Order: sequence, then structure tokens, then C-alpha cells
Amino acid sequence: MTISGLDFGERDMADAALALNQDPHALRGAAGNQLEMAIGREVRACRRKHGMTIIELARAAGLSLGMMSKIENGIISASLTTLHQLSRALAVPLSVLLKPSEELRDAKFVKAGLPTERCGTRAGHRPLGYVVPDAAGVSVEPCLVTLADDADRPALRQHAGMEFIYMLEGGMVWRHGMALYRMAPGDSLFFDAASPHGPDQLLTLPVRFLSVVSWRPARKV
Repeated sequence: MTISGLDFGERDMADAALALNQDPHALRGAAGNQLEMAIGREVRACRRKHGMTIIELARAAGLSLGMMSKIENGIISASLTTLHQLSRALAVPLSVLLKPSEELRDAKFVKAGLPTERCGTRAGHRPLGYVVPDAAGVSVEPCLVTLADDADRPALRQHAGMEFIYMLEGGMVWRHGMALYRMAPGDSLFFDAASPHGPDQLLTLPVRFLSVVSWRPARKV
């Protein structure tokens, strides 16, 4: 396909417009997932570096023009197979196209003394961050727990996932199911959180420990 009278950038926009049957300038405001858009930008950058039009890349990769346009504009998430086809057509390692996924890894910074949510809604529990489900569907929630009085001792609880606790100060007896663990500073415990667990006795106050919970949310059916 030849589109005359257009420079290279305008030509690309026109190609995409043909694929999506819409005004080419409307693509500039196309909404998409941050990661998908980052990968799309990387694909477009590699294509332009090779002096290819979007139509030429679509043909070389064995993809439809519509699919190619949606990938570049972050409208859809390309499968690993599709990205592999694109990497071969562009003659670049697959890691080049996936590089944005490494750059967009989540990070949470919690400033000392600032109120936060999540586990901090329970008395004595201060969240140290929260990571939403990653590519494997795993969530992680670390908390700093301070129990200054026996009245602060939470009831036993159970939930999906695994939990790790590390004692920082004081002493307590931790219950996991039918087992009891006498814990002092420096002690740690890693356990299946599906069994009832929590502080059974507070021996030396205040008690402070780190709690890191990891779980995989149930998939919706």
C-alpha cells in the first residue's frame, strides 16, 4: 500500500487508522494499560529503527494490520507467541520487547509516621507496603505489628496463603493450629496461613514483630 504526500510519522498514523477504521488523530488519546502501552512503544521504536511501516511489520510477523495497530497503541496485550513473532520480524531478541515489563515493576515506599491503609486498619498493625498481584497472580502484604498491652492481642485468624513473622522486640507465644512457639527477638516462623494462628500469650511487652503475608487471590469463574 502506498500513501503519498505524507511523511513517515503521518504515514504510520494513516496505516493504523485504516486498521481501526477511525480518525488517525484519535489514536493519540487511546487508553491502555501502562505495561501494554510501554511494550507497544518499544515495538514501534524498533520498527521505525528498521525503517519499516506498520503494514510491512504486520506482514513480516504474520499478523493482521488491525492486530499490529492495537499492539503498538497499547489497546491489547500481546501474547508471548505474538511477541516472539514480532521479535523475529524485527530481528531483535525477545528480551528487547519485554524490557519495559522490567522497568515497570511495582514499588511502594512508606514514610515513617504517615497513616496508611490495608493491615493498618487493625489496632497495632502498620503496613509497610502492598504489592498487587504480579504476572503470577501473587499478592504480598508486609506489616509491622506492635502489641503494647494484652488488650491489643488480636483474635486467632486464618486466611489463604503463607505468612512469615520475625520477632523484633518483647516475647510471646505464637499459636499455629495446635502447635505453640515461644518467640523472642531474632526468632522467625514461616507457616501456612490456612490454619488458625496468632499470638496466644504476650510474655514481655511491648511485642513488636514483622509479618509478611503472601497469597494468590482466587480466580473468578
